Amino acid sequence: MVVEIKKVGVIGSGQMGSGIAHVCAVAGFEVQLNDISRDRIQSGLASINGNMARQVSKGQLSEEERTAALSRIVAAESMDELGEVDLIIESAVENEQIKRKIFSQLCPLLKPEAILATNTSSISITRLAATTDRPERFIGIHFMNPVPLMELVELVRGIATEDETFEAARVFTRKLGKTIAVAEDFPAFMVNRILLPMINEAIYTLYEGVGSVEAIDTAMKLGANHPMGPLQLADFIGLDTCLSIMQVLYEGLADTKYRPCPLLVKYVEAGWLGRKTQRGFYDYRGDVPVPTR
Repeated sequence: MVVEIKKVGVIGSGQMGSGIAHVCAVAGFEVQLNDISRDRIQSGLASINGNMARQVSKGQLSEEERTAALSRIVAAESMDELGEVDLIIESAVENEQIKRKIFSQLCPLLKPEAILATNTSSISITRLAATTDRPERFIGIHFMNPVPLMELVELVRGIATEDETFEAARVFTRKLGKTIAVAEDFPAFMVNRILLPMINEAIYTLYEGVGSVEAIDTAMKLGANHPMGPLQLADFIGLDTCLSIMQVLYEGLADTKYRPCPLLVKYVEAGWLGRKTQRGFYDYRGDVPVPTR
């Protein structure tokens, strides 16, 4: 029997987690939002409120729909409060050890039929599933950023994922109004397997002095018709996330073409992670972003 998903738990209230909670609530699901502190949950709820208000101003959502959606999201300050959810979506930082720790804490608290999902953008679904008490009920549901705007979701089965789990995830994702692309469980799946090496190559192009930040982004926007330059996009994603994905590709596929650019490593070591820290390949502390190189 395919589980009917009505109540969703989201672990992580950052940009991705709050976006996932947002679309789930708009689609009519009850949502419990969890993070490591009350302040972080409240910050996530404030972001959801602001993003829904923008949708109302653009005519994408009515005020009644916004009010109803917000009423479906509640803060879960402790994992103990997640015991009755039908689906948990983990959306913590892209670090395998942190994700493993979350699942080990979470599993004893959940009802046996609950489905576990991870929003990882690169880490092995099979390996994460093996750390749980229900690998057959574990799946990758990889949303794109920003979640309310991006149509695609990658569904990724681990080696043990049962057909019923996949079908429940497929039905759930379609209820969100998303388009599904099914990916095999290889490092970085499909989108990031293609996208991140391009971004990494753009950083190498900067590192080697072939072009400036502005020149590289302009070249790709006007020469390849990309809506956003690769360095601007890296700042939007988060340079720490970009580095984590490149490391997964480099280690998982053992191919030197995936070696993270040393300049990317240096920016992350400096804490220049992009928009979320106000500095990356651009400095966002003024009225207009300014290239840092």
